[in-house]
Amino acid sequence: MTASEIRALFAVASRPEVVSLAGGMPTLDALPLGEVAEIVRRCAAEQASVALQYGSGQGDSLAREQIVDVMTTVGVTCDPDDVVVTTGSQHALDLLVRILVDPGDVVLVESPSYVGALGVLRSYEADIRHVETGPQGAEPAAVAAAVAQARSEGRRVKALYVVPHHQNPSGATTSAARRVELLEQCRRDGVLVIEDDPYALLGFDSEPLAAMRSLDPGGVVYLGSFSKTFAPGLRVGWAVAPPAIRAKLVLAAEASVLCPSMFSQRVVATYLAGSDWRAHVKVLRGTYRERRDALLGALEQQLPQAHATRPEGGFFTWVRLPEGVDAAAMLPRAVAARVAYVPGTAFHADGGGSDHVRLSFCFPTPERLVEGVRRLTAVVAAEQELVQTFGSTLRPDDARTLPAHADRPASDTA
Repeated sequence: MTASEIRALFAVASRPEVVSLAGGMPTLDALPLGEVAEIVRRCAAEQASVALQYGSGQGDSLAREQIVDVMTTVGVTCDPDDVVVTTGSQHALDLLVRILVDPGDVVLVESPSYVGALGVLRSYEADIRHVETGPQGAEPAAVAAAVAQARSEGRRVKALYVVPHHQNPSGATTSAARRVELLEQCRRDGVLVIEDDPYALLGFDSEPLAAMRSLDPGGVVYLGSFSKTFAPGLRVGWAVAPPAIRAKLVLAAEASVLCPSMFSQRVVATYLAGSDWRAHVKVLRGTYRERRDALLGALEQQLPQAHATRPEGGFFTWVRLPEGVDAAAMLPRAVAARVAYVPGTAFHADGGGSDHVRLSFCFPTPERLVEGVRRLTAVVAAEQELVQTFGSTLRPDDARTLPAHADRPASDTA
């Protein structure tokens, strides 16, 4: 395991004077905090003998029953026994990779792919291989070619990892037709599909597509989370898996944490059982739609030479920078100008993505998003001047001299 080279910069980026377009923190503004406080009080006062005690490694039965209800929103019919509750969906992914992947095994991922998944795969020494991915999702022909190539090298291909709704980082949604094509290809190749779906309910203008799990229960492990639609601090996620994998997940969970937090599970289960959580999700969808529009509008007006995807939901847009600008090299100067983002290289295991950035619109207000783009535009303009002067952008350890104004902080007018 290795630390991210940008971790120290994000410690600076968390300061209030910095407009962070980096992290995927959901807004809690729309959460009915009074209602949540009452639920927490009731769980402590009325369910203490259960909520404050150890529980099952598979998860609380009440929580699993509510998760079954949530799964119907993506077309999945399952039983509470099919569900394994975890400490967030990241924990579910870690457990799944632990039981499936031996060092050197190949796992196919989209291009780009979620940075947290790449970190998990690296930690278990998987051979991560990107497959060509377009606006409709990963290309089935590219999956077939990658499988054939790996097997010609004597490697085992264990899984295809995808984020089908409003992907992190690109914001793209895998189309209904492409989901079927990918499942057919993976069945032919005998490759498991890991469907990581935390943004499914956060479509801005439409209901979620049918989950890949609903189309092939035996060939797909579905990962879900309440971190994007309720409260990330509770750390409640889940996996729905075929029976043999589910049994191993429970054993791995017990070895890892004994059991997920009973108190967090009871808070989530009580909220889902007694509240109109679907109405809350609709409020979130409107909030994030407004913020997406603010960010994309500001980019179009202030940084038209960049190209941003237009996500139909979720938290992120994927932005191609003007020619010659290196996102990773520019990041220290962006933080000095009090704006932060994630360089595209974080989402590629093969070193690609240096010409892209992921911008998040979920947490800042629309006004702060506009200000963040203003600061970013100034930094990009300075980088373009560096490219014209030196032929490339400068890294922090570069001995060449910056122009006097190149990393001058933008004024804070927000």
